[in-house]
Amino acid sequence: MSEVVPLFTELAALPSPPGEEREVADRVADYMRDLALDVDEDDAGARVGSNAGNLYARVAPTSDGVPLFFCAHLDTVPPDGPLEPVVEDGIVRNAGGTILGADNKASVAVMLEATRRVLAEGRPHAGIELLFTPKEEVGLLGAAAFDSDRLAARVGYVYDQAAPIGEVILGAPHAHAMQIRFHGRASHSGMYPEEGRSAIAASAKAISDFRLGRVDDETTANVGVIHGGTAGNIVPEWCTFLAEARSQDEGKLADLVQDMLEAVTFAAELGECEVETEMKKSYRGYRFKQDDLAVRLAVDALRQSGREPTFALSGGAADANVFNDRGLQCVNLANGMANIHTPDEQISVDDLEGMIDVTLALVDAARHAA
Repeated sequence: MSEVVPLFTELAALPSPPGEEREVADRVADYMRDLALDVDEDDAGARVGSNAGNLYARVAPTSDGVPLFFCAHLDTVPPDGPLEPVVEDGIVRNAGGTILGADNKASVAVMLEATRRVLAEGRPHAGIELLFTPKEEVGLLGAAAFDSDRLAARVGYVYDQAAPIGEVILGAPHAHAMQIRFHGRASHSGMYPEEGRSAIAASAKAISDFRLGRVDDETTANVGVIHGGTAGNIVPEWCTFLAEARSQDEGKLADLVQDMLEAVTFAAELGECEVETEMKKSYRGYRFKQDDLAVRLAVDALRQSGREPTFALSGGAADANVFNDRGLQCVNLANGMANIHTPDEQISVDDLEGMIDVTLALVDAARHAA
């Protein structure tokens, strides 16, 4: 009898916003120790501002083939209400009016239950490694802090795509984040407006010149936060905004970022303001071919599980971005979760069970791979 539903609902009931993963990490570590696995927790938590580090465990191979690693993140976006997971008509929801946390605790539960099944049934395998990371939701920080040289496997999987089971993610975008701060000159807006230099007006000019939203079929840009000024009757001397750009094509991303910087410079000159820009490469993208080993194993496993694979590109990042950047092959597979990051988030019991079948089929496919 599968334990995945009670395990998932138990994990989902534990709050774990980024940086506060301790309680769920302890439960996951206890589960793995109950499987007689040696669990190691690294010091990534201290380095990335979390009360939990990366959890790593290895199941020694019992067969030839391709060893695999499975990775899921322990954190969720912050809940803004109670966590009360319930199962109704075969669907797991949160009755507390906030997120469920299927992103990504559904995957944590599936990977743990599949490993339990491998051990309990004595299934032959070429090696299984489990990695559970903190602070994925705020920049893939846990995975980035993990020493990936510890992995014996060079092929791995995350289940972090909100789509029907069967979707295989062949690529994810590159991304840049930027903080722009305009410095103007304060003055009384009713008495001496001509003496002021509005940092908010300069920011607005720059933003109005940006290409925002879906720039093309591979590229997006957004301004998500803006704040500045001190009072309604004072010409604002400063304004800061946060923006990001993403693209599947690294060249397109570089061009878009350059266009944004030129718009910022022009707006500063026009508004007689100074401007500071802080740029940060958020993560590198990746692109698989359908004949790459990790993709072929996923296709075989999905078909073995009775699902016809489909292929897509993701508009967001996952821990897979980190591992692919380090020369590993890590594919993101959809796991059936829906409406993530909202109070309507849900996942079906069938999809939880279905991803166990997919995981076991991956293990079998890897054992037979050349």
